[in-house]
Amino acid sequence: MTSPARILHAQNLFPKKQFGQNFLKDPSTARMIIQRSDLMPQDVVLEIGAGLGALTIPIARSAGKVYAVEKDGRLSEVLAGILASHGCSNVTLINKNILDVDIDQLARDENRPLVVFGNLPYNISSQVLIQLIKARTAVRFCILMFQKELARRIMSPPGDRDYGRLSVLLQYSADIRRIADIKAALFYPRPKVDSEVLGIHFKDAPAFAAEDEAFFSRVVKAAFSKRRKTLKNALAGSDLALAGEAVEQVLTDLAIEPSRRAETLSVEDFVKLSNALFKISPP
Repeated sequence: MTSPARILHAQNLFPKKQFGQNFLKDPSTARMIIQRSDLMPQDVVLEIGAGLGALTIPIARSAGKVYAVEKDGRLSEVLAGILASHGCSNVTLINKNILDVDIDQLARDENRPLVVFGNLPYNISSQVLIQLIKARTAVRFCILMFQKELARRIMSPPGDRDYGRLSVLLQYSADIRRIADIKAALFYPRPKVDSEVLGIHFKDAPAFAAEDEAFFSRVVKAAFSKRRKTLKNALAGSDLALAGEAVEQVLTDLAIEPSRRAETLSVEDFVKLSNALFKISPP
């Protein structure tokens, strides 16, 4: 594998900070991630941020088909040449922002759920995760690389200072496991922090089901939007348009102290709270 720095220099290209471009430069790390991913020969993969193909090439050699999404047009052109030189004829390049890709439609076109890989830029990681949660019936599992800080947030239990909206929404909808730690030195340009690869396997059904998942998501978002406020005040002051007295009564009925803060509630607590608030929410 030619180094990312050499490839970019030869094309008079430079990493774009606004795209969060950090290119994996160690082939053995890419192979290790694929080996630990449970990828199967018949799988159809959606890769987010294909870059210069460090993951795309070993994925293409292990899966049946790959949709490689790359937002940067010039990088996409370079990647097309790299893939051709490696004989990766089963890769379809998509020059788009992943947030504009219809994951459900891709899965329908292929008549099977997709496997999603990606090294997610920090600035859109949360948006991509929400997109994947919404499209989870079209996704078999995800193997995603995050900055350590975000990986901690995703895995954090209730009561932990890193526990937040993404922790609740992902733990509600998926089983999550650690795949690997990746040192910052293995990327070009070198990021400031190490990364972590997580395996996210969406559940067929949540252990505790929300009556309305869109409303559940709104409740979780409202509860964490003002972390210093009590749960009662955060919810009553949100766009849920619920009176403080009504919120307090629901919390009391559920034996949740109104003075507690969002980070102390378990996923089950949030489901129960959402279901109770849904019954009294304005139409």
